[in-house]
Amino acid sequence: MGASHWQYVTPYKGTVEQSLEALHAQVFQGLYGHDETYQDLEELWEDEEFMGEEGTHSILDIDRVVHTTAAPSGHHVADYGTLRPLAHERIVHHFGTDRPTPDQFEEALAQGHAAIGFPSGRAETLRDECRMRWTGLYVVLYAGDEPTHQPTPEPTQQPTHLGIFGFSGD
Repeated sequence: MGASHWQYVTPYKGTVEQSLEALHAQVFQGLYGHDETYQDLEELWEDEEFMGEEGTHSILDIDRVVHTTAAPSGHHVADYGTLRPLAHERIVHHFGTDRPTPDQFEEALAQGHAAIGFPSGRAETLRDECRMRWTGLYVVLYAGDEPTHQPTPEPTQQPTHLGIFGFSGD
């Protein structure tokens, strides 16, 4: 079937795990909510033949968060189905800040899509950071406060969104 790239910007729910769980529920409802194939996400994940051979080509192919920026290995079965953070230095590289906004995240991925098919000498894009199929990366995103009459408004200190991207398929 081939590889499928997927990406999401989802509200931050206090932890990466809670944010992923809420996104799973939303995507499951969109893909299977009006279908009687699977009653819930657990039933989908229990279908080892479908998930092992085809998958959903969505965030539903990712079942857990790992808190390491070490690259996953195709030699370790435990690395498949994982979502891990993009390393701090790579966030700064791609965004020029360690507190990117949802708009910056979407723009960086759009640039990565636009670069598909260009010669290999091109600069590495955000999309290129996810190198292993059946895995994903996340970036914690921040939204600045609305402009005020103060000379320099402080940015929101708490995360507002999670940017997620990865690949499913072969």
